[in-house]
Amino acid sequence: MSKTSTENNDLPYRRIVLKFGTSLLTGGGDKLDQEIVSSLVDQVARLHQKGVELVIVSSGAMASGRYKLGLTRKVKGIPYKQVLASVGQSRLMHVYEQLFDPHRITIAQALLTRSDLSDRSGYLNARNTLLALMELGVICIVNENDVVSVDEIKELKFGDNDNLSAMVANLIDADLLLILSDIAGLYTADPYRNPDARLIPTVKSITPEIESMVVDTHSNVGTGGMVTKLQAARLATSSGITVVIASGRDRDIIVRVAGGKVAGTRFLPTHTRIESRKRWMVSGLATRGKLTVDDGAARALSGQHRSLLAAGIREVSGTFQRGDIVNIYDAGGKHLGCGITNYASTDIEAIKGAHSGEITSRLGYDYGSEVVHRNNLVVR
Repeated sequence: MSKTSTENNDLPYRRIVLKFGTSLLTGGGDKLDQEIVSSLVDQVARLHQKGVELVIVSSGAMASGRYKLGLTRKVKGIPYKQVLASVGQSRLMHVYEQLFDPHRITIAQALLTRSDLSDRSGYLNARNTLLALMELGVICIVNENDVVSVDEIKELKFGDNDNLSAMVANLIDADLLLILSDIAGLYTADPYRNPDARLIPTVKSITPEIESMVVDTHSNVGTGGMVTKLQAARLATSSGITVVIASGRDRDIIVRVAGGKVAGTRFLPTHTRIESRKRWMVSGLATRGKLTVDDGAARALSGQHRSLLAAGIREVSGTFQRGDIVNIYDAGGKHLGCGITNYASTDIEAIKGAHSGEITSRLGYDYGSEVVHRNNLVVR
């Protein structure tokens, strides 16, 4: 199907990632709620007809598999989770296919693992595929490939679709990430237990005070909670993406938020839009190590957008090679940003604290005076 010719002139967002949680899609039950999913699809179709580019990150595969297999309780252990995902993923896609078909909208499926995006070529391949699908007017349904992902190998698994949705929003340069579940947004306290809890309509920055308000509200069928939603919001907003957490049960919630209406909790971007390579860097998918810098280097990085020199480095953590991405922290443990290093970890151990003119004498070679060049640096 070719892309609709209707121009998106009246909506503030041209490219949106929607995340549907398990508790929303099941209505709190043990199987997909056809009426709820249909309502979500109808809203997506209305935006699609207006020319909005959309990607859906959908949970619900394991819940579908559990229901199909007649299991009345959660099964433990990775192989069982992978079995549930294997049985349920095709059923989930079949439901979406049936509901989008009357709208004459073609859908596609993308199953991703963390390792798919952790190297630059895999990141670009996934990005190019999703962008090409949107160009053709196809709505892609994304999920984690739970059949091959493993919990014990943390770096290979997203662990929840909240963080996956932020990665996808980062991947395709989305304008808006809309995370829909069965809760209306971020509250000052647990709204299920505290009648005085108030919804926070806008968050300008995710401060320690905001973090202290987070109550993890895991459902019986989902894997995420408000903690993971806040993590997702932090990643997306640091890439210049607006994030809204809202209840998917509210009438026309997708259309209203896409139209700029106030609903749920809106997290404002903390940075301006950054180009694709830096989005990949800030995602943390390929981070290999950590550098701790002194106060002078911290000021130069944060306040003056200067390169990181060996003289300002105090500590090196982790094992990494030249060209890898490293996180950078100040002496107090504050995360300053990340960047592509010009030197391996063993080299930096030898030259840390040294002036640039001493690099050759210490190593026997010289890749330049900058350990991380400012052009390869993303400062938060």
